Amino acid sequence: MFRPIAAVSLLAHAAMAFAVMLFLAASPLAAQTTDGSSDNYSPVMVELKARPTVALGGAAEWDEGMRTIADAIAKLRKQMTDAGLEPAGKPLAVFVETDDKGFRYEAMIPLAAKPEAPPALPDGTRIATSPSGRTMKFEHRGSYDEIDTTYEAITAYLDEKGLEAQNLFVEEYLNLQKSPDEDGAQVDIYVFLK
Repeated sequence: MFRPIAAVSLLAHAAMAFAVMLFLAASPLAAQTTDGSSDNYSPVMVELKARPTVALGGAAEWDEGMRTIADAIAKLRKQMTDAGLEPAGKPLAVFVETDDKGFRYEAMIPLAAKPEAPPALPDGTRIATSPSGRTMKFEHRGSYDEIDTTYEAITAYLDEKGLEAQNLFVEEYLNLQKSPDEDGAQVDIYVFLK
């Protein structure tokens, strides 16, 4: 599995991009869309707001990406429960560095507010802030194994619109299945723009 956002200009713009359905959806992370669009098949410009989170960093190869992120999210949930912290949003993976072999990420779960007295959290878990800024929001629906097709469509869309992506993107997991080949995954993808 390879995330092409890291090398947008190097990708061939696949003809299968039309096969990916990109839907708008409301998200608690998103502010109002800047263009007021209601087109159900188009990505939308979104200004992400910074939110307090519990975070855990890690690295993985692409083939083990979903399992690694799912494990990090499960670990965060347990540590939040142990520390008495309540989640206030869907889990995220912030991809901070990518290459052909793998990626570095920050798994995050939003909090309603930053704790006044941050609790002691084990194993590299910490209170952090989610990224903020101007993004394009896309949706992936289906199995997580098929998410590369969505990223190919994103690359083609950005190229067509003359938009340049940063090497920073966020996946928000509305529903993540137990197995990467299982249908039903719902992932909103936020691509940060230059």
